[in-house]
Amino acid sequence: MTEPLAAALEGPRRIDAHHHVWDLAVRDQEWTRDLPAIRRSFSFDDLRLHLDDHEIAGTVVVQTVAVAEETPELLALASATPEILGVVGWVDLTASDVAGRLAELCERPGGDLLVGIRHLVQSEPDPEWLLRDDVLRGLTAVADAGLVYDLLVRQPQLPAAVGAVEQVPGGRWVLDHVGKPMIDPTAFDEWAGHVAALARHDSVACKLSGLVTELAPEQPIDAVLPWAAHVIDVFGAERTMFGSDWPVCLLRSSYGEVIDLADTLLAGLDDAGRADVWGGTAARVYGLAS
Repeated sequence: MTEPLAAALEGPRRIDAHHHVWDLAVRDQEWTRDLPAIRRSFSFDDLRLHLDDHEIAGTVVVQTVAVAEETPELLALASATPEILGVVGWVDLTASDVAGRLAELCERPGGDLLVGIRHLVQSEPDPEWLLRDDVLRGLTAVADAGLVYDLLVRQPQLPAAVGAVEQVPGGRWVLDHVGKPMIDPTAFDEWAGHVAALARHDSVACKLSGLVTELAPEQPIDAVLPWAAHVIDVFGAERTMFGSDWPVCLLRSSYGEVIDLADTLLAGLDDAGRADVWGGTAARVYGLAS
């Protein structure tokens, strides 16, 4: 164990609750074709150096493609990698046997590390995709399996996210990337209202992640601070968690710059609040092993 990681383990545990890995030799990531900064393979070994440098003790690895084979691969990786504390995988929510598919994943090697499910709702053309009957049935199956559902939506899809939370009362939810807002002051109030509506449900938490890649090229990184501050305001530190969104964050900033941005935002919180955002919330919401 490296010295920074050992130091992190001695105090409140710092967790990166959202990162990815992929190997282009195993499976293409079509969505990266026009993104040269991340058009290569990224392994956990590539991430580990950054974790050590910033005293991040554990992580949650998150799916990237809607391919059934990816989640078992991530579970196997997590089983062999002590730093990975949980996996947010993928399953076809619309499948008639979705409950059986979830059970099968949980029974696989490393299945005890499956903590959540996610679908790339951001890519669905129907803004109300989450409210389809077959999708709601799938979301109910995720809740019944005791898993969290990660909401990956864009700003126009936030109303449907609110509706899904209301129609699946037994669910537990995490809003990824604070709902992928438009970083535009004229769009702030609309986004803020939808996020506040989600936050009124105690079953919903939010990842302080992914904001830097929503910036326009001419916008400075600190332009995201009002959006991040609103998340802290409505969810509270106890339902907000840090996620780097590495390596996607490299489209705009380094891992260290994302850490520094979070430190800037959290400077006004007390020690307990910072500990929540840096790891306590993720551990509670996802049920991560201590």
